[in-house]
Amino acid sequence: MFNEQEAEVARQEVAVLICDCSDERHRAALLDLAGLLEACAGTPGSYLWFMGD
Repeated sequence: MFNEQEAEVARQEVAVLICDCSDERHRAALLDLAGLLEACAGTPGSYLWFMGD
């Protein structure tokens, strides 16, 4: 679970991973994650929850 402040930090870290990623499937997954983190970071009081393994 990430709040908006944690999501902003994670978004910045994911941006670095995207730049270093050479596999297109992994890059697509990272871009999806970046979008979710960006939405959470830009919405005060929001949380991003991950469920499962």
